[in-house]
Amino acid sequence: MSKDPPSAVEFPFKQVAGGVTAAKGFRAGAISCGIKNPNATRLDLTLIASDLPTHTEACFTTNKVKAACVRVSQQHVKVGDVRAIIANSGNANACTGPQGIADAKAMTKAAADKLGVKMRQVLVCSTGIIGMPMPIQRITPRIEELVQSLKSGPAGSEDAMHAIMTSDTKPKTFAVEVECEGATFRVGGIAKGAGMICPNMATMLAFITTDAKIQPGELKKATQAAVQETFNRITIDGDTSTNDTVIVMANGASEVPLIKSKSPCTEIFRAALKHVMMNLAKMIVRDGERVTKFVEIRVHGAKTHQDAKSVAETVAKSMLVKCSFHGGDPNWGRIIHAVGYANARVREELVDIYFGGLCAAKGGLSTSIPVKELEKVTAKANFTVTIDLNLGDACYNVFTTDLSEEYVDFNSSEYSAAVHSKRQTGLA
Repeated sequence: MSKDPPSAVEFPFKQVAGGVTAAKGFRAGAISCGIKNPNATRLDLTLIASDLPTHTEACFTTNKVKAACVRVSQQHVKVGDVRAIIANSGNANACTGPQGIADAKAMTKAAADKLGVKMRQVLVCSTGIIGMPMPIQRITPRIEELVQSLKSGPAGSEDAMHAIMTSDTKPKTFAVEVECEGATFRVGGIAKGAGMICPNMATMLAFITTDAKIQPGELKKATQAAVQETFNRITIDGDTSTNDTVIVMANGASEVPLIKSKSPCTEIFRAALKHVMMNLAKMIVRDGERVTKFVEIRVHGAKTHQDAKSVAETVAKSMLVKCSFHGGDPNWGRIIHAVGYANARVREELVDIYFGGLCAAKGGLSTSIPVKELEKVTAKANFTVTIDLNLGDACYNVFTTDLSEEYVDFNSSEYSAAVHSKRQTGLA
């Protein structure tokens, strides 16, 4: 059996409270606007702001159908010095035509005016139901109140985190403090996501801040690499959404020397950023809509990196495999059949499959390991499936879940329920 790849986190990180406001110079706040339901009182509109100029990078959905907020933010992030993010839950502002673009811009302008910055220095994100017009009339009049809600420390981050939750059942926040060159910097963030989760991001938002001083080019490299190794390695249902966004803001408020290519703190910063993103990504998978299992698919011994990636993602997204996981069934036949239709070089007679550390299949054939022993592994809420192709040295891992009856039921009537709700309130 191939050895596991070395851990990417090789530096000691001190976990701290504060999430997206753990880093110096960042504030956050949230209010209730009744975006999905005018009678609701839950927080659904948030603002995250930097008191200092920033270098900001972002990664967006690869879906060809992009929400209005994504299109606007893709243009605004080019400014570089982003001062704020305004985000809402309850409405995706996707497939809403020219009015959707106008509404997204109106949100950025209203926030910019109250913060005293330029409109293009504000990014906008939305999450919720696709195809519904944004109730902008309930949002822009409340922006002054939203700005007044801004606060530093954990309380602001907590409010922001709850304001972006939709089908999430658990909050997702993580932050670390890192020492380098005799000083410390922090990286922290919040995220949302529970369904429509697939590699290349999904219906997820992640807002990450740092007070490290870092060159724009290095921040871009670090962000892209970290996203590829974290948020792009999770899947719940194989669906990539219209709104996926990861934003990283760096304001340089710490005393750590400037981080640039090959500087003493470069690798430490990259590892810290990845560490924060990985923790948030795993929280998303564990909070998948009505899931009961958290499974890591490890592919070893592939001929190329792309082959390893293809096999891992194919197995992780297989509906039959995920149903087996739900039933605690160590059905390695479903796994090897998914391996076989992956776009990768595979030789059936070389494939080994392990549940936990137990070899269920060797050289494409069943082993003598008792099924009851394998079932002890798959009965757990967390376990690993390792697939060794025995063709090379490339490896890749993906985090996935099972597929439950409750998931189907939960996702069977979202749009109809939303339309009926709007009609009952006179908004449709």
